[in-house]
Amino acid sequence: MVVRYKFSSNDFYILHIEIIYFMHGSGKGETWMPDVRLSRRSAMSAMPGGQARRRFWRAAALALLAAAGGGAAQAPAAKVPMVKSQAPGFYRMMLGDYEITALNDGVVDFPPAKLLTNTTAGEVAAMLRKRFEPDAVPTSVNAFLINTGDRLVLVDTGAGKVLGPRLGGLAESLRAAGYRPDQVDAVLITHMHPDHIGGLVKDGQPAFPNATVYADKTDAALWLDPAEAAKAPEDQGKLGKYRFRAVKESMDAYSRRGRLQYFDGTGEVLPGIRAIASRGHSPGHAFFEVESKGERLLFWGDIMHFGQVQLELPEVAMYSDIDPAKATASRLAALKDAADGRYLVAAAHLPFPGLGHIRKAERGYAWVPVTYEIPPR
Repeated sequence: MVVRYKFSSNDFYILHIEIIYFMHGSGKGETWMPDVRLSRRSAMSAMPGGQARRRFWRAAALALLAAAGGGAAQAPAAKVPMVKSQAPGFYRMMLGDYEITALNDGVVDFPPAKLLTNTTAGEVAAMLRKRFEPDAVPTSVNAFLINTGDRLVLVDTGAGKVLGPRLGGLAESLRAAGYRPDQVDAVLITHMHPDHIGGLVKDGQPAFPNATVYADKTDAALWLDPAEAAKAPEDQGKLGKYRFRAVKESMDAYSRRGRLQYFDGTGEVLPGIRAIASRGHSPGHAFFEVESKGERLLFWGDIMHFGQVQLELPEVAMYSDIDPAKATASRLAALKDAADGRYLVAAAHLPFPGLGHIRKAERGYAWVPVTYEIPPR
């Protein structure tokens, strides 16, 4: 420890003490510099001269140090433990008069080279490397909440407990955003895959007890067909039996209460909210469109899974596409329309919050995410 001191001022003497702690074995120090203010009269009356003066001020410095450190020089406090948790999983923005809240259900690592088709492992690896991504890409599962002022509408529900412990955080994100599950009036399902319908139920009961679920009847014709479920293999493929089980459990919980309604392709589902058929990934896959005060937002569902590859190469398909050719056609049309129309899109699997614009690039398209902002109160 080194103590340095000095005093100055015309009307007051300022005792300036610089205390430097040297940590054991390091040559580095941390400095604490308090000041003590003494009036000229009190300082002069107590001040000896020469060597005695230096001893006086050094004793004053050590007395101050003892008072601050409990009587002995203390090293800085121990290191603060790491928190190791992320911020709450929601992002909020305004779309005209509508409040839009992105809700994160979790992030899970998926290997694009094993899941994408109409490409090669080498091509995928090169695309990932260019974007500083690992072989297993952290992939967001996003849902979205629309508050129109008259009703609270949820678009998709995340995976619930269907796909493991890293997903299923939607209810927590919803509460962190200031809402409760029982406040949701309607749930719109883009398609009946587990990571979009799994969060509909909790312990076999509706997770949104006051909500009516809206889904495309063409999707229901496949995923709720007992004959299709009976012949489905017990695997993780695009028609694996676990998918049929998840859909049946989720939809039954609402149909038993008269809270399941079907729409058919393109058309208005709720006032101000329109479904747009976008077939391929699932037979009844649908977009949802909202517009307020001339501002437009299109909820994409699973038109794209890995933007790191499929934006630049939109012809690359996903293994879980029921009809890859239709899914690719839907994606190409959606990308062009979003780039030409310059409206916002909400994507279920692009990095959270999954809200942004599409622009034409030299090769394919590029994603322009929203800029973080705090809506005015």
